Amino acid sequence: MSDISIRIEGAAGRITLTRPKALNAVTYEMVTAIHTALDDWREEDSVKLVVIDAEGEKAFSAGGDIADLYESGMKGDFAFGQRFWADEYRMNAALHEYEKPVVSFLQGFTMGGGMGVGCHGSHRVVGESSQVAMPECGIGLVPDVGGSMILANAPGHTGAYLGTTGTRMGPTEAIYAGFADHYIPEAEWPALISQLELTGDAKLVEMAATTPPEGTLMPLQDEIDAAFGAGDLRDILQKLDETDTKFAASAAKDLRRAAPLSAAATLMMMERLEGCTDIREALALEYRFTARSMEHGDFLEGIRAAIIDKDRQPRWKHAAGGLKQDEVAAMLAPLGDMELTFD
Repeated sequence: MSDISIRIEGAAGRITLTRPKALNAVTYEMVTAIHTALDDWREEDSVKLVVIDAEGEKAFSAGGDIADLYESGMKGDFAFGQRFWADEYRMNAALHEYEKPVVSFLQGFTMGGGMGVGCHGSHRVVGESSQVAMPECGIGLVPDVGGSMILANAPGHTGAYLGTTGTRMGPTEAIYAGFADHYIPEAEWPALISQLELTGDAKLVEMAATTPPEGTLMPLQDEIDAAFGAGDLRDILQKLDETDTKFAASAAKDLRRAAPLSAAATLMMMERLEGCTDIREALALEYRFTARSMEHGDFLEGIRAAIIDKDRQPRWKHAAGGLKQDEVAAMLAPLGDMELTFD
């Protein structure tokens, strides 16, 4: 498959995303290929660990390839998107629960579906160019691919802030929020990968790690908690508007770009998943929203505004001030026979 390279190199199962011109956007075929490889290597004694990287300098992966999802959804076919997300989430769970070390190298943009590939391993490496984000609320989704669980366990109300605004995290912020483990200068990555292939020893990653540069998120923790712990979406916006700081103004601007239904659902998910360490619980909750997002949410309109027409003027179904909590809860209600399973 030209979009992804899967092979065994020495003691390492190797997965390389090979779509640099498309910022290594994750397709359905790539999802199934990764999951198949993990299954194949589970009982392969020669494979001591898995190493995941990507071609190109701009991005490990800037997200999922959503063109096909949009096209099918506009035709009234919601089943393809539901199948895509279900199989993608099963792959995310397989990565998180994998019995062998999984080492990922996250240069440039790591967002959305790319985060689901790169940020569930045991050794997640960032470097000086790394930019990690969960920008789904801006296109009418919620932080998914297991990202909701990471956000819900971030310090204080950091997860609510990052999840609703889509704020990009540099390497230090990604480590602080729980999306990465180790900072290693990117010039050292090729030699480290070669050693991992030769030895199969994931401890080499920890030995190569160094102190990351000074971050910007930790000093904002008190402001983040004061605003994003204020209550529901309306309360948070009011708190931000009443606070005369650069952070508050920026956060309010970013939050108002999000689909209100998505932002409110993300806040509700943060409450439900606080302290959650079972990725399946988080993925199942995410799927309740994404499975409904085309027909009952703002996903198609979000993609139209951001990707298709590129007018950046989405016409969301709800206003932040008029959104009712029962409308939010309905997007996260059980799906009955459609509930996500991991068989």
